[in-house]
Amino acid sequence: MGQGPLNGLRIIEFVGIGPGPFASMLLTDMGAEVLSIYRKGTEKNALSDIASRGRKSITLDVKTPAGQAAVMRLVAAADGLIEGFRPGVMERLGLGPDDCLAINKKLVYGRMTGWGQTGPLSHAAGHDINYIALTGALAAIGSSNRPIPPLNLVGDFGGGAMFLAMGMCAAFFEAERSGEGQVIDCAMTDGSASLMTFFFNFMAQGLYKPQRESNMLDGGAHYYNTYETLDGKFISIGSIEPQFYAELRDRLGLTDKDFDHQHESEKWPDLKNKLAAVFKTKTRDEWDESLSGTDVCYAPVLTLDEAISHPHNKDRETLIERDGVVQPNVAPRFSRTPGAIQGAPVTPGQHNDTALQGWGFTDDEVEALKSDKIV
Repeated sequence: MGQGPLNGLRIIEFVGIGPGPFASMLLTDMGAEVLSIYRKGTEKNALSDIASRGRKSITLDVKTPAGQAAVMRLVAAADGLIEGFRPGVMERLGLGPDDCLAINKKLVYGRMTGWGQTGPLSHAAGHDINYIALTGALAAIGSSNRPIPPLNLVGDFGGGAMFLAMGMCAAFFEAERSGEGQVIDCAMTDGSASLMTFFFNFMAQGLYKPQRESNMLDGGAHYYNTYETLDGKFISIGSIEPQFYAELRDRLGLTDKDFDHQHESEKWPDLKNKLAAVFKTKTRDEWDESLSGTDVCYAPVLTLDEAISHPHNKDRETLIERDGVVQPNVAPRFSRTPGAIQGAPVTPGQHNDTALQGWGFTDDEVEALKSDKIV
């Protein structure tokens, strides 16, 4: 049994890439028991797949009648199912929502796709960069000259995985009251659009300009930006509120009257140049010594390696080493029912015998599946 608020929930995951496994990791970290089903013949190094941590893993040929029957046995005992195939794939396998809910009416069936189950693009291939391009997010990120490919945090993990995990939890809660499950159509386009809510709000108020680096939060403002230091490293400041901006000016000695005009966007380019010159006078560590922990809203820009050893991250154990691999710790943190890293990353088929037995298969049934090359 897992440790955390979702202890007792059992979920089947048809393993895909990116957001589906990350959603499963979040649910596992919070105590759910997740059984990962890999395609038969899949090979993967556990150390390269941190997101698989804490799960049980089997390989299964779901294109065969015996494999499909085995899945339905698992479905009957599950609270939830996660899949990330293109629309229609699970239906063609006889494992679609109608098939599964007929076996287990309380099942929560989570579907992770880029474009969604419906719409003219629903069957097209795509990746994070395409999904955020369609929702206006990508156009807002980058330099004034062009949008840049950001890390796949907005579409894959923020707009996809976290919305799926949230949707699954909400559906589990509702199923306890109604006794009925449902299907969750989780599209990364929908999620990334939702993450842009405040920017649509700014646009509705006439406070958003379509040109990149013309707005407060897109690199336009001098007080919400990154700056290079004397040693070629970078720091970040986010002195938006008047009291924080005043502290920035006080600590940096910004007496130039032009800095009085904090929110006058036509002055921002010149003020950015002036701030850039100031920050180039000291190294990042020197700025860290004078600005860290203040109300300037400051942090050094750290590499992944540097983030591991930062005192704040070390104190909170935000990044930890488990099984020889540095990885993010569990988030969020619960006071009474804390989650945990439930175990090491897994390899495909690592628990073919024990996992199936734990889900109700007898020793003879497992051996039959193995001899028939279903697992």
